Amino acid sequence: MSTRGRRVPNTLAFVFCVVWALPVYWMINTAFKPRSEVMTPTPHFVPEHPTFGNFVTAVTQPQFFDDLRNSVVVVGATVLVSIVLGFFAAAALSRFRFTGRRTILVVILAVQMLPGTALLIPMFVMFNGLDLLGSYAALVLAYVATVLPFSIWVMRGFFVTIPAEIEEAAQIDGASTWHILTRILFPLVAPGVISTSIFAFIAAWNDYLFAYTFMQDQSRYTLPVWLASFTNPYTGTDFGGQMAASVLFSFPVIAFFLFIQRHLVAGMSAGAVKG
Repeated sequence: MSTRGRRVPNTLAFVFCVVWALPVYWMINTAFKPRSEVMTPTPHFVPEHPTFGNFVTAVTQPQFFDDLRNSVVVVGATVLVSIVLGFFAAAALSRFRFTGRRTILVVILAVQMLPGTALLIPMFVMFNGLDLLGSYAALVLAYVATVLPFSIWVMRGFFVTIPAEIEEAAQIDGASTWHILTRILFPLVAPGVISTSIFAFIAAWNDYLFAYTFMQDQSRYTLPVWLASFTNPYTGTDFGGQMAASVLFSFPVIAFFLFIQRHLVAGMSAGAVKG
C-alpha cells in the first residue's frame, strides 16, 4: 500500500485514539485540579494550580481500605473459581463425546447473551433463600455465573485446536489423565486462561450493581460502591475527589494486565510449538 493509501486509515486510527483517550485524560486532569478550577465554566485543559489534595481526600474516606480489601477478596476468588471451573468444563466439552454435549454448548452461548441485570432479581431471591446475602460467597457466585459462560467458550476454542495426537503420545508414555490436563494441555491453553482471567478480573472489579444489591452491610461494600460515595444529595458531587478515586481505582486493573501480559505472550509462544 502506498503512503497516500495509508494516510486515510492512519488518520482514522489517530482520531479514534484521541476520542478514546480524551475521557481518560480529562479524568486524570480533573484529579489534580482544586475545586475552584473544577467548577469553573471555562474548561482548563491543564491544571493551573495542581494539587494532590483530591487523592488525600479519596484515600482518607472512612471505608476506602475496607472496600479495597473486600474488592481484592471477591475479585481474587472470582478469577480463581472461574479459571478452574472454566478449564475443566472446556476440557470436558472439547475432549469427550457424550449425550447432550451440543445442547450444553448452545445453552452456554445463550446464557452468555443475557445481560447481567436480567439475573439480578433471580439471584437475589436465591441468595436470600440460602441466607447468603451480605456474604462474600453471594458476590463470588454472582460474578462466576456471569463470566463462566465466556470462560468456557473461549477456553474450549483453544482446546479444539490442540491435536489429539499429543494426548495419545502422552498416554502411550504412561501419563495419567490428571498429568495430561495439568502438565500438557494447561500450558497449551494458557493464552485462553489468561484472556478469561483478565475478563473475569475486569468484570468483577468494575461491578457496582451486584455489590450494592447483595452486600447489605456497608462494611462489605466493594470499591465501585465507594466511588459512588463522592456524590451527596445535600452537598453535591466532589468531582475532584471522585476523579482522583477513579484514577486510584484504575491502577489495579492496569497493574494486573501489565503483570499478566508477558505470560500471555509466553503462553502463545508455547502453544505455537507443535509437539
